[in-house]
Amino acid sequence: MTASPASAATAGAGRFAPSPTGDLHVGNLRTAVLAWLFARSSGRGFLLRVEDLDPERSRTEAAQLRDLTAVGLSWDAPPVRQSERTELYLAAIDQLAGAGRVYECFCTRSEIADAPRAPHAPPGAYPGTCRNLTEEERARRRRDRPAALRLRADVEQYTVKDLLHGAFTGPVDDMVLLRNDGVPPYNLAVVIDDAAQGIDQVVRGGDLLTSAPRQAYLASLLGLPAVEYAHVPLVLNGAGRRLAKRDGAITLTALAGIGMDSDDVRNLILASLNLPAGTLENALAAFSPALLPRGSWVFDSPG
Repeated sequence: MTASPASAATAGAGRFAPSPTGDLHVGNLRTAVLAWLFARSSGRGFLLRVEDLDPERSRTEAAQLRDLTAVGLSWDAPPVRQSERTELYLAAIDQLAGAGRVYECFCTRSEIADAPRAPHAPPGAYPGTCRNLTEEERARRRRDRPAALRLRADVEQYTVKDLLHGAFTGPVDDMVLLRNDGVPPYNLAVVIDDAAQGIDQVVRGGDLLTSAPRQAYLASLLGLPAVEYAHVPLVLNGAGRRLAKRDGAITLTALAGIGMDSDDVRNLILASLNLPAGTLENALAAFSPALLPRGSWVFDSPG
């Protein structure tokens, strides 16, 4: 991989942060291209982060980096791996614990799903079952199963500003800060890593918009700077569902098998964004967030 000139490094950075649990499909690549275009068009650097918090499933990093390079992406520093940053996450948990913001939780997923919750609570929100356990109750439950650690939130919702969606208010609950197997979860790691890497612009798929309020709230508790969000339209299959591996020829490898090379795929992505074919640098000259198509792109796999 050849890094592009760091002409953008004066105004923060944007990033792409895939989980290496499978080959990137066209939807992932389109989001990566958009993240690069947003960053470069705003004078930012562009970074890559490998979100490999689950080492057992993280086996496709090399293939993902190869495919990103093949469609013309470049980044300004070596990729950062979350699996190498556990100390940062634990330090953040210690900071929150010192402020009285952490408590032990012994609930299983099924117990959380079956627990009664307030009428206005969104599906999946933690109902606070373990929030006010006594020390005696915690000691007894520790004998049965290890505890996860949860955030003691003091708000039920939080508002973020998004370049494409405007002000968005979403729910906040007592999110997990450390799983009971000792692994930090995505919502904590992404907040810590963005701040540590100087990332002040987060461009990602629209399905993650509802995660932004709880992440921004967590960042505020840790005294970390707010980021600029842009949640971009998803790529759908012919049935109108989010693109997934079961949809056939949707990765570079699979598309190459039916005669489409990486240049063809990049040009297809650029056409879906109403941008000229060719290099990403050429597309950058014509890119404007205001002109970005707001609807989902339907990708009918030719395979």
